[in-house]
Amino acid sequence: MLDYNASVLLIYTGGTIGMTEDLNTGALKSFDFDYLKGHVPELNRLKFNIDNIQFRHPIDSSDMGPDEWKTIVRIIENNYEKYDGFVILQGTDTMAYSASALSFMLENLSKPVILTGSQLPIGKIRTDGKENLITALEIAVDKNPEGEAFVPEVCIFFQNLLMRGNRTTKINAANFKAFNSLNFPIIAEAGTYIRYKHELIRRPFKGSKPEFHYLLDTNVAIIKLFPGISTETLKAIITIPHLKGIVLETYGAGNAPSENWFLDIIEEGVMKGIVTVNVTQCASGSVEMERYHAGKTLKNIGVLSGYDITTEAAVTKLMFLFGNGLSSKEVKEQMILSLAGEITMYHELVY
Repeated sequence: MLDYNASVLLIYTGGTIGMTEDLNTGALKSFDFDYLKGHVPELNRLKFNIDNIQFRHPIDSSDMGPDEWKTIVRIIENNYEKYDGFVILQGTDTMAYSASALSFMLENLSKPVILTGSQLPIGKIRTDGKENLITALEIAVDKNPEGEAFVPEVCIFFQNLLMRGNRTTKINAANFKAFNSLNFPIIAEAGTYIRYKHELIRRPFKGSKPEFHYLLDTNVAIIKLFPGISTETLKAIITIPHLKGIVLETYGAGNAPSENWFLDIIEEGVMKGIVTVNVTQCASGSVEMERYHAGKTLKNIGVLSGYDITTEAAVTKLMFLFGNGLSSKEVKEQMILSLAGEITMYHELVY
């Protein structure tokens, strides 16, 4: 049920949706929010209030990172009581990382935070940006008869699909269906109506208040395994000064080379206190370290199972946990728990 007395804050960071084309070179360059509004006159027909804040210098999503996530959190915290929901416009390339980070940084939400954007600039005739933007705004004010937000969590809305933010991955650089949530069901689908799967949506604990977190530690790394990976490559990574966490992208259900040199280097990192989390390179599926000998060997030397977490969620979760001052032991304990719905626990299996 749309609340026509509601207000949404639209946070414009940049990205393709607000870009214009350089007529001389054909390259896309950042423009501003006034340009965006001018190409979506439908915004004036929505019967709820829309205010906007934009980054002083709109950025390409390739430049999005922890500092920008903190800026977004600050904007939401400063305006949390004024608005019923928040819509964030940013480029698609790092949107899954942003959504994952924000899901940890914005705790106990009672209001929607929806990220969206487009594959084509808003000025293009065939742009997907209009539908993404308008529907994201409607979801941000959608409430049940008791006046509670339908979706009080961080989500991505793209090409008719509403997905939990920390479950998404960008799957296509050219198709309008740029994102998918391959290890967790879609939580709403927009057609002639917006159909929510209410049983899948996370809700804050009764009486809880939102908490806004700003501390992130970027002393983490991602290692993507490939046939022929060298001793020198692995050594270079685990000897990075101040490194605290590694997301190890393995094969299949969590498998890796069984040669002694490989296991010795990974174990060396673990013994140094580097929290190493095993995630699969596959588009979908879960790490099962008890399934094959290679996975068991990694487990025996202290590598953690990431289960069905995405790489984007795993790396931002490590940043969040270490940023909040947790020890390696405490981070290990938290990494195997679902903090914001980023991992499917056995009692939550729904697909």
